[in-house]
Amino acid sequence: MSDSRVSNSAAGTGPGRTPPGPAGSGLPDPGPEAVAVSRELTSRLVTEIGQAAGWIGFDRYMAKALYEPGLGYYSNGKPVFGPAGDFVTAPELTPLFGAALSRQVGSWLAACGGEPRVIEFGAGSGALASQLLNALERQGFGNLRYQIVELSGGLRRLQHQSIAARLPSMIGQVEWLDTLPSSFRGVVIGNELLDAMPVRTFEWDGASLAEVGVTHDQGRLQWGSRAAGPEIEQLVAGSGVDRADWHLPYRSEVCPQQAAWIATVAAAMQAGAILLLDYGFPAREYYHPQRVGGTLMSHYRHRSLTDPFLWPGLQDITAHVDFSRLLRAAEAAGLQPLGYTSQARFLLNCGLLDELDALPRDEQRLWFSQAQAVQRLVSEAEMGELFKAIAFGKGMPASASLPGFAEGDRLAALR
Repeated sequence: MSDSRVSNSAAGTGPGRTPPGPAGSGLPDPGPEAVAVSRELTSRLVTEIGQAAGWIGFDRYMAKALYEPGLGYYSNGKPVFGPAGDFVTAPELTPLFGAALSRQVGSWLAACGGEPRVIEFGAGSGALASQLLNALERQGFGNLRYQIVELSGGLRRLQHQSIAARLPSMIGQVEWLDTLPSSFRGVVIGNELLDAMPVRTFEWDGASLAEVGVTHDQGRLQWGSRAAGPEIEQLVAGSGVDRADWHLPYRSEVCPQQAAWIATVAAAMQAGAILLLDYGFPAREYYHPQRVGGTLMSHYRHRSLTDPFLWPGLQDITAHVDFSRLLRAAEAAGLQPLGYTSQARFLLNCGLLDELDALPRDEQRLWFSQAQAVQRLVSEAEMGELFKAIAFGKGMPASASLPGFAEGDRLAALR
């Protein structure tokens, strides 16, 4: 399995094992300043665990490991994206990614009416924002209002610098927000957004369900279980699959925050569409009987790890998306499903190969580098099949065009 956050062979330790030092792990040394940040975050977590009778849910740990002000992975100033960071996302591979997406986004903006507006959640390095602004201007949306919902001050600065360097004449059209507007018309974009939302982990032994959270042993963070309460029982039952078929012991995760997020967006949206691209599966694949370890992974220096407690704050933590659960949450919130397909099919439907073909071939090396990036985006062995595109609409006219889902729509597989 490969995705944009995995570029080298996997390395790591099993759940509950003592995190290795750099010399024993085979991983690049974070350096003393980064290690000091991780130790401070660990100390805060140990204190909180002690105050919570020795156990916290994994969702709480994941939230602090990723987002704790000044210390969390996305807020401590450590490089995240690109060769100097831990992973590369699709927009950073090639600007053709955003150019292709713009064909679908542009058709929705035209159907929405009023002032054209795009709201991007978790804009990463700002690469996708730059690509969409540039491509949509060529489609006639020169007055596009582009809003980015971003809580990390460091990422805001990175995004501003990135967009200003690429599109200095359009940086004035970009606005950064702390929260979603209370009412809006437009298109919402989330690329690799849902996978970073904190998850709750559980384990089924064939007789009882346990919630698996975080404890510590003399300051070392580790897994710890407790009997599942009614909420986690309901969430697991909501997967819609028969746990009697699971190979034992069976561990996986659920993410109630994704349902809460899409309900919030639906409530604020007067008319528009939501486009989400992320890695994941329908429920029956997500909770396949043989997927006994779930989908939880960490990413550090372009390596995939299985130990989420190695250097807290210095590694990304992600889980795949249960698109069946997401669909049910969206429909319950009053959204209309517009399409679901693989990233490869979505991009090809949106003319990715046409965008590649339109590039000048005067500089062969540049053209071939773009061709290689396109291959990575659509290859089943890379990002093409593991990543999916899903879209929802509200108040959109029936005539609204759906080029991205014109062929290969798989919505039926989510039910």
